[in-house]
Amino acid sequence: MAGAENLLAVHFDKPGGPENLYLKEVAKPSPGEGEVLLKVAASALNRADLLQRQGQYAPPPGASNIWGLEASGHVAEQGPGCQGHKIGDPAIVLLPSGGQYVTVPEGLLMPIPAGLTMPQAAAIPEAWLTASQLLHLLGNVQAGDSVQIHAGASGVGTAAIQLTQMAGAVPLVTAGSQHRLQMAETLGAAAGFNYKEEDFSEATLKFSKGAGVNLILDCIGGSYWEKNVNCLALDGRWVLYGLTGGADISGPLVSKILFKGGSLITSLLRSRDKKYKQMLVKAFTDQILPHFSTGNPQSLLPVLDRVYPITEIQEAHAYMETNKNVGKIVLELPQ
Repeated sequence: MAGAENLLAVHFDKPGGPENLYLKEVAKPSPGEGEVLLKVAASALNRADLLQRQGQYAPPPGASNIWGLEASGHVAEQGPGCQGHKIGDPAIVLLPSGGQYVTVPEGLLMPIPAGLTMPQAAAIPEAWLTASQLLHLLGNVQAGDSVQIHAGASGVGTAAIQLTQMAGAVPLVTAGSQHRLQMAETLGAAAGFNYKEEDFSEATLKFSKGAGVNLILDCIGGSYWEKNVNCLALDGRWVLYGLTGGADISGPLVSKILFKGGSLITSLLRSRDKKYKQMLVKAFTDQILPHFSTGNPQSLLPVLDRVYPITEIQEAHAYMETNKNVGKIVLELPQ
């Protein structure tokens, strides 16, 4: 265990496999103007962490190389000019980087909904802010819309299903196993298609009686482009936020999407500036966070797959690479 001023953070010295990750003692940071110091209790693992470890995803300019994109914890210190958060307040935050203690702009802090554990709370920021942004700010989801959600059992997928339903729209999902489809339908998906066993675009067109979907949330990219355009409704919106299926496209994408009158919209949340993230956090805090209250059968639910102690960071990465998780993988830090 690290001493009082030397704190734990996950590091890697060269790109590669999970075995390259290790815990390192780092100096305790100090909050600057308008920042708070958060003592981290739990942090969720993200696909971007795997890509960063493999050397395929550099952190934004100015961000630390220390691993971590989101966290739950307690306010430990306030920098000059901070208002509204007291020492000891529980909070969740979207991070540019992570560690056992993190300094963050006060405007990126969100309160933890009553009744949630620290691991549950840590599973909210990246997935739910992303899903909210994709659906509302970019996708302009409307009541009655049909929404195709790829990777429906992922952290973003499980959040998007619930937020789609809350918006009065109809969530459809793709996933690669019956177990994942069942989880998606438990969360409210109207239908699910196993992309390993059927052409999801044909199944989507059949479900929609030929009309197609109004909105597609796509983290796959290249390998799905033709099927996406095929099942996109006239004037539909295709929101691309990841490239797990590759970046290369071969074929008449432009003419096909033009024929549909479709919109292709792209976004990466991590590279957005502080002002945009603060706007997103405020809207989410006001409009969506209150719906996580426990005890209400209609309440929103962060979906956790596994919780690991931070000392098992290599095992957590290795498990995520098996692509078997349903919902988020969370790491707990020593308190």
